Amino acid sequence: MIRNLTNRVVIIAVVLLLAIWIDASQSITILNPLDDSVLFQRSVSPRLGLDLQGGLQVLLEADLPAGASVTADSMRIARDILEQRTNPQGGSENLITVAGERRIVGEFPGLEDAQSVLNIITQAGLLEFVDTGDYSPDAGLTLVTDFGEAAEEPTAPTPAAPPTPTPGAETTTPAGEAAAEPPTFHTVMTGQDLASVSVATDDLGGYQISFSLTSDGASIFADHTAANVGKYLTILLDKQVVSSPRIQSEIPSGEGTITGNFTFEYANEVAQLLRYGSLPVPLKIVETRIVGPTLGEESLRRSLLAGAVGLAIVASFMIIYYRLPGVVAVISLLVYGLIAFAVFKYFRFTLTLPSIAGFMLSTGAALDANILVFERLKEELREGKTLVQAVDQGWSRAWPSIRDSNLAAMITSAILFWFGRSFGATIVKGFALTLGFGVAISLFTAILVTRTLLSFTLSRFRPARLEFWFGI
Repeated sequence: MIRNLTNRVVIIAVVLLLAIWIDASQSITILNPLDDSVLFQRSVSPRLGLDLQGGLQVLLEADLPAGASVTADSMRIARDILEQRTNPQGGSENLITVAGERRIVGEFPGLEDAQSVLNIITQAGLLEFVDTGDYSPDAGLTLVTDFGEAAEEPTAPTPAAPPTPTPGAETTTPAGEAAAEPPTFHTVMTGQDLASVSVATDDLGGYQISFSLTSDGASIFADHTAANVGKYLTILLDKQVVSSPRIQSEIPSGEGTITGNFTFEYANEVAQLLRYGSLPVPLKIVETRIVGPTLGEESLRRSLLAGAVGLAIVASFMIIYYRLPGVVAVISLLVYGLIAFAVFKYFRFTLTLPSIAGFMLSTGAALDANILVFERLKEELREGKTLVQAVDQGWSRAWPSIRDSNLAAMITSAILFWFGRSFGATIVKGFALTLGFGVAISLFTAILVTRTLLSFTLSRFRPARLEFWFGI
């Protein structure tokens, strides 16, 4: 029998209570008992995919002239960057696919703020550190830079020469004034020299964007700041001014911050753009539409009905065939379901029909472990072992099969997840994610819950008619 049985029962009770708390809540808030301040807060409302709850569908197209060529690699890289921007944690079921030679289709289930996602996916994400000399432009202004021009070292600023009037064309320039194009400023370095980007807070609780540079970028940054103390180094994102700090001294560390009157949402949005790079081709929105959940509601209703019927059939079979161990298995299966759903809610996994299928498949792994143990238990009892010996031997002899089958399932899940991540098959990735987590949780319930509950039951109840209670 298991040692420290009481401790195991307490652990199971604590885990089960936490799971029930998460399952029954839409958000978790922990307050400081001293001053009622919020110590921890997290939303745990279930996230349903586009096929179950509806959401936003966006059609994007390369924003280039009709005759300009767009390579398949450029579109694939753009798709990968968009997926990383909109799903940095990997748990959402966003579906982004290349459609044809110049278009990308994005599906975003259950969006609460569609505009923020539209801003992220359409921005090129080009960060520039621009030398504006003694000029400090206001945030939001658009500047012209020399980045991408043939000249390698243009001066900053360099006003362009007045344009030559077209013969016969009228000019509206006031008398005494010459028409001039906006000045062109020199780009010292770009976001390609960034090594890492994160959102941080300053001493007053405001949000700022911290960054560190590569070795080459740090060298460029150090040389420029040393030679331009007192001048302005303006930071542009897609040619728009984010902030324009004055260089106070040389910065040799290769680390800095982008400051401004930022909200957390804006700072996080900018950090994601910079973290995952600029798009290889500019994109424009061709069409957006809200997808209703009508079909999803019907699919979800039928799936829940099928799951309930299947659970009832499986529970009846386990109880009829295995008797007392079958009752323990059904309780263990319910505990497994509560814990698994709590994990999916806490980590904000998006549940779609494929991901639910992965979860249901992992339920089979949970039952398989119980069946292996109970069959070995019945064999030991038939050979005349005592009840305690049969339980111990049944578990130890079934464990290698349980371990190997679950390990094989988790390796398969990892391969499927890699495939879905590498080739943009987000549906496959969602299926693999719930399958892998489900199998891991089923292994936990097999090791801790089933064995502990069976041992605890037999320590309180020693049946005399083993044939009846164990179905041998």
